[in-house]
Amino acid sequence: MEELKILLQKILNKDLQQIILSNSRHPEQTQKVKIRPVLIREELLFQETAYRGTQAFHENFTAEQLTDRICTALQEQFRQGEFSAKTLQATALVSKKGKLTLKVKNSGKAPRTEGAAASEEEELQALAHNRTKHYILEEGKPVDFLVGLGVQTPDGRVTRARFDKFRQINRYLEFIEDVIDELPKDRTIRIIDFGCGKSYLTFAMYYYLHELQHRDIQVTGLDLKTDVIRHCNELAEKLGYDRLKFERGDISTYEGTDVADMVVTLHACDLATDYALDKAVKWGARVILAVPCCQHELNRQIKCDPLKPVLKYGIIKERVAALLTDALRANLLEQQGYETQILEFIDMEHTPKNLLIRAVKKNGMRPKKSADIGTVEELLHVAPTLEKLLNNE
Repeated sequence: MEELKILLQKILNKDLQQIILSNSRHPEQTQKVKIRPVLIREELLFQETAYRGTQAFHENFTAEQLTDRICTALQEQFRQGEFSAKTLQATALVSKKGKLTLKVKNSGKAPRTEGAAASEEEELQALAHNRTKHYILEEGKPVDFLVGLGVQTPDGRVTRARFDKFRQINRYLEFIEDVIDELPKDRTIRIIDFGCGKSYLTFAMYYYLHELQHRDIQVTGLDLKTDVIRHCNELAEKLGYDRLKFERGDISTYEGTDVADMVVTLHACDLATDYALDKAVKWGARVILAVPCCQHELNRQIKCDPLKPVLKYGIIKERVAALLTDALRANLLEQQGYETQILEFIDMEHTPKNLLIRAVKKNGMRPKKSADIGTVEELLHVAPTLEKLLNNE
């Protein structure tokens, strides 16, 4: 391994192009790893992308950290390594007995001179943009609530097991960023988060709106689990988030306010989403963000002779019913004067429950009346709870 360490000392700099570790001994854990240089906050780091199943996990390391990781990986996980830099190409092969053979081939390129076409500054700028994704909350930059919730380490690295959560948080903030101008600017913004759970996204929303955008907000998170509410209140107090509080309560019976500017409901189960949407509309909320979950109601009701050959398969009926539920919810919100979209929240590979309903009440926008909803409901023999609630039935 000493020869490999010497090689890594030579190439782990801005001249590195790529490192690929493959031929995994344990493909059920990690099939392959790719490494490339990135410049984050003027610091040269190396981004490791580990492929597990259908997902990719990203983590950044210094040259010293990465040297140890690569040596360990070739001892324990992978049998092959390919190393590409501007001045050399190398291949490492590990036998079944653990013997490492390293073959190095110089590219023949001379070291950079003052007359080289690409300037040092241009190369550093290219590295600064060499990222898979620009996030609102950046990798390598510690955020207090992300550290408190275990998504980041104290030095700002995203923990490998929580990278999907990190992506989800940033995707959520993008949805809020798109509608921030719809929220009041001249007074406190009142926000209710129904079914907040462990509140990763509640803390993210608070941090983005209050700490980054400097908006005057008051956020209330609501959930049924006493221990979860206690933990979230303790963390909010520890972080000094004095405009964020959590309460135990049920969505359908919540009477804590009669007005809200923004209502959020993420993965509220089945009819809980309908109760949250109904309250949001009746409070006159300007913005509604809902990620529905476990849409069972229409699955129990739906009856349609022309679709019998399709709906006889349980999993197909379940998914069709879920999509129809959310489509009808979106139409019902449009009838209440909301401009409504159904968007992909996170990749389907992460969870099939990945649709977000985003509704914005536009000034001067008139409610849309559509006979088409009634036609669909009659065809399928369904009666959505949200429609009953909105009509006070």
